[in-house]
Amino acid sequence: MSSFIIQGANQLSGTITPQGAKNEALQVISAVLLSEDSIEISNIPQIRDVLRLIDLLKSMGVSVEKKAEDTYVFQAANLDTEYMKTADFVHTAGSLRGSVMILGPLLARFGEAAIPKPGGDKIGRRRLDTHLTGLMNLGARFDVDLKNSFYRASVNGRLIGCTMLLDEASVTGTANILMASVLAEGETVIYNAACEPYIQQLSKMLNRMGADIQGIGSNLLTIRGVDKLYGTTHKLLPDMIEVGSFIGLAAMTQSELRIKDSSIKDLGIIPDVFRRLGIIVNQENDDLLIPAQEVYEVETFMDGGILSIADAPWPGFTPDLLSIILVIATQAKGSVLVHQKMFESRLFFVDKLIDMGAQIILCDPHRATVIGLERKIPLRGIEMTSPDIRAGVSLLIAALSAEGISTIHNIEQIDRGYQLIDQRLNALGADIKRIS
Repeated sequence: MSSFIIQGANQLSGTITPQGAKNEALQVISAVLLSEDSIEISNIPQIRDVLRLIDLLKSMGVSVEKKAEDTYVFQAANLDTEYMKTADFVHTAGSLRGSVMILGPLLARFGEAAIPKPGGDKIGRRRLDTHLTGLMNLGARFDVDLKNSFYRASVNGRLIGCTMLLDEASVTGTANILMASVLAEGETVIYNAACEPYIQQLSKMLNRMGADIQGIGSNLLTIRGVDKLYGTTHKLLPDMIEVGSFIGLAAMTQSELRIKDSSIKDLGIIPDVFRRLGIIVNQENDDLLIPAQEVYEVETFMDGGILSIADAPWPGFTPDLLSIILVIATQAKGSVLVHQKMFESRLFFVDKLIDMGAQIILCDPHRATVIGLERKIPLRGIEMTSPDIRAGVSLLIAALSAEGISTIHNIEQIDRGYQLIDQRLNALGADIKRIS
């Protein structure tokens, strides 16, 4: 288990470019299984979860050529479906959450698929019902081995389009059903579909491959199945979670940062939520400029009530940035109620912030009240362990702003979502040492 040793209270400055979007990468890389033609994908982040998915596809027989540091060419012409019966498949696919994304493409093209219970962050129950029910609506049959947490799916002939209402606007669930539907017979209508930019990107890529998807950008998708998909090229969006993380980093460390090529039109309300915390977020072309601020004051509601920030399906605020919001609020002027609706364990890292000197009341597993210290009592460095990707980066940001030295263990969690984060932040003036 590796660790970061962080000397805090350093002011940063400079320009940083966000990596390609992790969540989009897991979807569009899985989509290469839908065609036997070559598909080129660029701006792929070199992070653990994405590289593991690429290795999984290689083991399944997908030809993978690395053209540049962030550009790969995939060709799934000769797939070995027998590999899904091996112990190596169970181990590799079970180690990452994104492996669930191969279910839809494999069922649509080959009529069979299998997956162990996916891994990922330990942030509470992350059920697969939306994925499985949606695929069953299209005609898939599942044999579930609960003892070994293994799911095997099959279909007689071809998947059949239908009309369905998703029980939740799941991004990965929508993507899985969408990829299965493009090769299904007839028309599929998906109500309550997720409409995040990542789903929009996947849909546009599939349409370039020959799919017929209508309603892109809305929560009502209509897919007319086709017989075959072809090759294409695709470029990932910049990662909106990294963009938000860097805004938070600048605020906490009183740093002036330029976040370059942020694809501002795809950020939705993210910049405005940070502005509600009093953080100045300026725009210059497609860059975000965050000036150094000594004090940022939290808005209140019009009736004087305490500001509440909650996650919601797109175009609402993404749950992946609530951990960042919580950390930023610790040094704001004013108080904030953070309401994490989706995952019951995602706020459990606040005990570490409290140990650092933050004033936080964990109301229940989903809500925390943060009383801003207005920098009058700086956070102090401590030793801690990263519980998941987003909490890990939030703790890193807290440590970079704190007085003294902090140690963060289990940074493999951070590496799953952030490419060379220590090197990139050190280039801005941070003092982060990686030890094994």
